[in-house]
Amino acid sequence: MAAGQPAPNLGPVLRFPRPPRLRPADPAAPPRILLSPPHLTGQEMAALQATLEAGWVAPAGPVPAAFEAALGAATGFPHVLATASGTAALHLGYRLLGVEPGDEVWTSTLTFVASIAPAVQMGAVPRFLDVAAESWTLDPGLLERELARAARRGRLPRVVVPVDLFGQCCDLDAIVPLCGRWGVPVLCDSAAALGAALRGRHAGRGARLAAFSFNGNKIVTTGGGGALASDDAGLIARARHLAGQAKEPAAHYEHEVTGFTYGLSSVLAAVGLAQLPALAARVAARRAVFERYRTGLPGFGFAPEPGWGRANRWLSVALPGPGAMPATLGREALRQALDAAGIESRPVWKPLHLQPVFRTAPHAGGAVAAGLFAAGLCLPSGSGLTTEQQDRVIETLRRVAGG
Repeated sequence: MAAGQPAPNLGPVLRFPRPPRLRPADPAAPPRILLSPPHLTGQEMAALQATLEAGWVAPAGPVPAAFEAALGAATGFPHVLATASGTAALHLGYRLLGVEPGDEVWTSTLTFVASIAPAVQMGAVPRFLDVAAESWTLDPGLLERELARAARRGRLPRVVVPVDLFGQCCDLDAIVPLCGRWGVPVLCDSAAALGAALRGRHAGRGARLAAFSFNGNKIVTTGGGGALASDDAGLIARARHLAGQAKEPAAHYEHEVTGFTYGLSSVLAAVGLAQLPALAARVAARRAVFERYRTGLPGFGFAPEPGWGRANRWLSVALPGPGAMPATLGREALRQALDAAGIESRPVWKPLHLQPVFRTAPHAGGAVAAGLFAAGLCLPSGSGLTTEQQDRVIETLRRVAGG
């Protein structure tokens, strides 16, 4: 800008419109019920203002550090790195555990693609294992058989990645010792499991590394972001170095390896700090939503909760049981009926071994996961879901299922 020229007026540029309220075509109809919308505490604006007034915007300084400390207190992990996304946390985990082109990486087939995408992009070969019917998470018995076979042929996986599905913990107490028998590290994808527990400890504890997500649909959200956590201080120190473009301590820019721009910004960390105090209440609310579905939809099955875990019920998943609805109807008919009533729902994750991108990838089993995909429907599960909204969901499902 030339000297003496007035500064441009940016006021109109900064007057952002509110996100549109999703409504059915009928303007008299109630607002659309979303699957898992963000639930704000009311403290986010003050946290953002304090952060901006202090001049912190970048992924550095006291705000991300405070968020990491709060995450450590909430999860019991002594070492935490806040990252730009859950996928970034997984990518760093794969890098730390030495994944190289041609290595095999094993994960549950019933998961979102982000669980395995970073490893594939690093040149690894994915292998997908089925889930156990009693938990919908990685089947330890199948894992044990496949590890024994891999050992006999001299090709063990570089990493095993169990997934805490829809907020239900995988059985790390079975999985970690099995992998340890052959020296295979475990990176737990706990993206959706903040606030869930396994035998009294937080989700992900026991794995070499655990990754979390704070995407907009999660129980605690920063609008985007994630975290990598471990009991190993050295691993998180290395992750922090890589996440900051692997800059060496020097006055100039010195690099011995290449890194990434994976740190969480101070702005998003401030939102997370405002959200974390509500974690226990958010988990309680989602568990209450799940229980209302379970009691209000007789004839439907729901995601199990093994005695060794306490799910956060991030998403409530319904399975129409025998006699719950006409045989001519299926999951898709239910989804379409809900959509017509202004209610968002989604199928269970499509198993990765059935995804076109992985058509040539090896897998073991898959029938349990495929059956859950064919029948399972994720219902609105937000911690801000009102009883009246949930009654609309239940009444619509009962009307359609009743024929």
